[in-house]
Amino acid sequence: MSLELLSSQASFGGTHSRFRHRAATLDCDMVFAVYLPPKPTADLPVLYWLSGLTCTDENFMQKAGAHRLAATLGLVLVAPDTSPRGVPGDPDNAWDFGLGAGFYVDATEAPWSAHYQMYSYVVHELPALVEANFPVSERRSISGHSMGGHGALIAALKNPGRYRSVSAFAPVCHPSGVPWGEKAFGRYLGAHRERWREWDSCELLDRATERLPLLVDQGDADSFLNTQLRPNLLAAACERTGHPLRLRRRPGYDHSYYFIASFIDDHLRFHAEALRTPDHGGGDGG
Repeated sequence: MSLELLSSQASFGGTHSRFRHRAATLDCDMVFAVYLPPKPTADLPVLYWLSGLTCTDENFMQKAGAHRLAATLGLVLVAPDTSPRGVPGDPDNAWDFGLGAGFYVDATEAPWSAHYQMYSYVVHELPALVEANFPVSERRSISGHSMGGHGALIAALKNPGRYRSVSAFAPVCHPSGVPWGEKAFGRYLGAHRERWREWDSCELLDRATERLPLLVDQGDADSFLNTQLRPNLLAAACERTGHPLRLRRRPGYDHSYYFIASFIDDHLRFHAEALRTPDHGGGDGG
C-alpha cells in the first residue's frame, strides 16, 4: 500500500516523518508518524504509542521528549491518530466521542461501524504497513496515555504473543464503569454491557493467558483520577488474577504531557529491555 510523505525533520540524529495512507480497515485516509533512530538498519524493534482523547499523532512526537533516548536505544517509535478522519463525527460535536475519540475498539453499531475500527487498525493494519515499508522487525511493544493507555492494555491482553511489553500513563482502566467509557461503548458497541467486557482491561485480566508485566504511571494530581481512570480497579484485578503490575503513583503530577515527558525515559528503557530478546515465542494473537 502506498505511503504519501507529508513532512520529515531531523531529530537527535534520526528522522521524524509523517505519512498519509488509505486505511482499508477504516475506509478513509489516515496519518501516522514514525521516528527512525540514527543509521537505521534492518530488524529494528518498534514501540507503538496510542494517544488520548482529542489528540493526533503530533502530540506525542512533539511533546513527550522521546526522540533523544529512542535514538540512543535504537528504538523505532510509531504514533497513529486516535480516530478515523474525514468521516462523520459526533453530531453533538462532543470532544469525548467521535473524531479524536475512537477508543481503540471495533464499533459494531451503525453508523460508527462503517469507519470506527480502530482496534483492528492499530493492532493489525498499521503494523503490517510499518513492517512492509520500514527497516523494522516483528518485535513490537505498545504504550499509551489515557484513552490510549486503555488501548495499549487491551491490545496486549487480547493478543498474547504479539507484543513484548506494555505500559501506560494514566490509563482509563475500567472503561465500562466510568463516564467516558460508558458513553463511547454505549454508542460504538451497543447497549448490551456484556459486549463491553471484551474491551475492558479489568475484565480481560480474568482470562488473560499471558502475563506480560504491566508498567503504569499515574499522577495523584490528575483531575480525572477518581472519576475516569480508576487505577485502583486495575490494581485489584491484577492482584485477584496474579498478574504482575508495577503501578507508580506520582505525587503532584497531573494528566498533561509534562507528566508524560517526566517519566517517558523509564518507559522507553522498560520496553527496550523487553525488545532486546530475539525470540519471544507464542506467535501473534487474533
